[in-house]
This record gives sequence, C-alpha cells and structure tokens, in this order.
Amino acid sequence: MKIAVTYDNGNVFQHFGKTEFFKVYEVENGQVISSEVISSNGEGHSALAKLLSGELVNVLICGGIGDGAQSALSGVGVLVCSGAEGDADQAVEAYLRGELVSCGVNCDHHGEGHSCSGDCGSGCGGSCGSHVALTGRNVGKVCRTHYRGTFNDGTQFDSSYDRGEPLEFICGAGQMIRGFDAAVADMEVGQVVEIHLMPEEAYGYADPENIFTTETADVPGSEELEVGQQVYLSNQYGQPFPVKVTAKDDTTITFDANHEMAGKELNFQIELVEVE
Repeated sequence: MKIAVTYDNGNVFQHFGKTEFFKVYEVENGQVISSEVISSNGEGHSALAKLLSGELVNVLICGGIGDGAQSALSGVGVLVCSGAEGDADQAVEAYLRGELVSCGVNCDHHGEGHSCSGDCGSGCGGSCGSHVALTGRNVGKVCRTHYRGTFNDGTQFDSSYDRGEPLEFICGAGQMIRGFDAAVADMEVGQVVEIHLMPEEAYGYADPENIFTTETADVPGSEELEVGQQVYLSNQYGQPFPVKVTAKDDTTITFDANHEMAGKELNFQIELVEVE
C-alpha cells in the first residue's frame, strides 16, 4: 500500500492543485517501511492524478481539494483523505490508526474564484477532521455493503440492490457521508440496520454563498441553458464543478453549486456483505 501526502517543508500542503511535492509512504501491515519526496512537475489536476496512479499510490492525504480533482483521483483509483494539516508524518500515522477523517470536497467554488481551507463547506456533512474520529471494528477496512436510500416520504433515491452489486469503500476514510460511515463502523457481516440521518450527518445544509449570479455574456453557451438544468462550470484553475440553473433573465443567470441532497433528511437500509 502507498500513501501520498501533499508536501511542503515537512507539513501537509493545503492546496492539492498547487502542490509542488508529494511525500510518498510505502506501508506494510499498517506500518510505514519507507518514504520519498517526489516532484509534481507543476502539472495540472488530471496530470497529478496520473502521476500518483503511476506511482501506484492508493491513498492521498491533503488539505483542500475540489470536486474536479477528487473526481480525477477517483477515476484512477486513488482514495482521498482531505482536511489534514500539520506534520505530514503524523498525518499518515493518524490515518493508519483510523483517526484521520476526510472532509471530502472542501474547496469553495464561486463565480469570483476559488478558495480552500481545512474547514468544511456545505458538502462535508459533518465528517471533517475537526470532528470525533470514528471507532469500530471496521474502521480502516474495505467494506462491501448493499443499501437502499429513501426520503422521508418513502421515495427511493438510490439502491445498490437495483444495480446488482454491493458498494465498496474504506470505512472511516471519508468516502461516505458521515452517518453512513458511522453506521457501518461496528456492524457484523450479515447484519442489516436501518438508519435515519439528519442533514448534518449526510450532505450538510445548503450554503447561500454557493448560489451566485453572473452576467450571461460571461458564461459561454449560457444563453442556451434553461432553469432546472444541471451543468458543469470551471473555476479559474480549470477545475470543473456541478451547478444547477435556478434563475435566468435577458442579461443574468443564477447558479446553485450546493449538493442536490443538501438540507435533506435521508433514510438507509444497510446490509454489511463483506469486510476485508
């Protein structure tokens, strides 16, 4: 197993897309056996994902990261643990102990640009590193679960049963919303649980700052967009992020970059199929 950390003078660098170096750790049986610092060569997000994939990295620990970068990393099989800060070596040790919890996508994308921090934005759902780390027999392990997700009115919004294959993730690594992770953390294989999650345990609450209006002329192709349509915009660093058109007139267009599940209470039936 290999873990990479965005690296700057011994500490976790806070902006994935601007990192000049990664420190790559080789891990066996939960212990670091070697490490080396490699250059990012000043590449962009997609190239950085390919670089880490080429180094056979399994996990990236970083400070801030945007949706586009996380998607690129996911596409090459690299898991992301964001929101880390301080000493890089200590961050890796905390991750291996199951004490480092990811904040997920924690870069704010607005019409004026891009900013990152170690604090959660609306998409964190309460799972950032400042919260109590998960504990349980399954934390840090690869878990496979079947699940069915419904809203309070009984409407189903997702189901692994319908897809015919279980969902695979590392429990406690921040790949899942906080409430789902917490439910699986101490389940036994074969066990089925039903949970009700408030927004702070799921996708958080909608952030008014993630709704922005801009001149139609400043967004090429926006004249063809319609209210209710979901599209991707790019920030000043070229990172794509999803938005929904919420209003439009002759000269302006309004986008909502909040997660579509923000502010919603969710219900899950979860079956733990396998742990390794």
